[in-house]
Amino acid sequence: MITLSVDVMGGDHGPVVTLQACRQFLRHRPQAQLRLVGLPSARPSELPERCSWVDASEVVAMDDTVEVALRRKRDSSMRRAIEEVKDGRAQAAVSAGNTGALMAIARYVLKTLDGIDRPAIAGQFPNAKGGGTTMLDMGANVDCSPEHLLQFAVMGSALVSVLQDLPEPTVGLLNVGEEVIKGNESIKKTAELLRSAAKSGDLNFYGNVEGDDIFKGTVDIVVCDGFVGNIALKASEGLAGMVTTFLKDSFKSGIWGYFVGICAYPVLKGFKNKVDHRRYNGAALLGLRGLVFKSHGSADVFAFETALTRAYDAAYHQLMQKVQDRIGHTALMLSTQAVDPPTSHS
Repeated sequence: MITLSVDVMGGDHGPVVTLQACRQFLRHRPQAQLRLVGLPSARPSELPERCSWVDASEVVAMDDTVEVALRRKRDSSMRRAIEEVKDGRAQAAVSAGNTGALMAIARYVLKTLDGIDRPAIAGQFPNAKGGGTTMLDMGANVDCSPEHLLQFAVMGSALVSVLQDLPEPTVGLLNVGEEVIKGNESIKKTAELLRSAAKSGDLNFYGNVEGDDIFKGTVDIVVCDGFVGNIALKASEGLAGMVTTFLKDSFKSGIWGYFVGICAYPVLKGFKNKVDHRRYNGAALLGLRGLVFKSHGSADVFAFETALTRAYDAAYHQLMQKVQDRIGHTALMLSTQAVDPPTSHS
């Protein structure tokens, strides 16, 4: 039996969405149980089967600063949900709350795994192959060293191997070109580390990839720093919103537009299903001594259930242990390189 702790107060909609999503999730996952964390006033009169309730006296608002969430709201539903993981009562925590606060609290309460300098946020983009391209970091770390990016690649490989059943997922390094000579010195150093890790069997490095490769599905995992990753995420969301608006306006432009819209509806519905961001909801906070998943703040019932399912699958397949094993092997590889640098030939 896998137990998840859920911050039912998080997100734009709170218990209205999260509680209904939890009910649907339990119907689809008979081997799961939930510990719901929220204000006493949000507790339903009858809890679903395989559910227990944990009271919290505070809620982290979407606009709360990290300091407020971490220092002043010590009995928030978000923090209590993460403490359930720390204390061993749950295998993973899920929240749709404030991203910055969630990362800060998770890092403070759970701490990082040995060999991990910084946790990272790993999310998914739909791609042309009908699957999802995992990308990290998505905003937790705006400045990253080559060693940090190597750690992200290793953690992302463990995540995708578990959630997508790919034993050796391909890893691409986001760059301004595919050629080895492209990129700044930090990117070039990262590529060297990734190639070394590939030779030692720690990951399957494809090489440099460009921005359009994210949506082509060229690789399973795209690695970048959080500054670039977050911009890519927000730009993609903005583009999707613009295309949707243009289509709606075109079909409302007159009677001919309405007629074309009716004829095109089956095609548009299929297209929408393929690119529906709700199917990819649930970003993993990797590198912590416990599993934490972040749902989009505006998630509806379907999207939040998707986040719960990703957290369940990660716990069921022992993601944290696999991350720890891979990182341990990679750290050994780095230490060996440091002790035995390549010799130069005169």
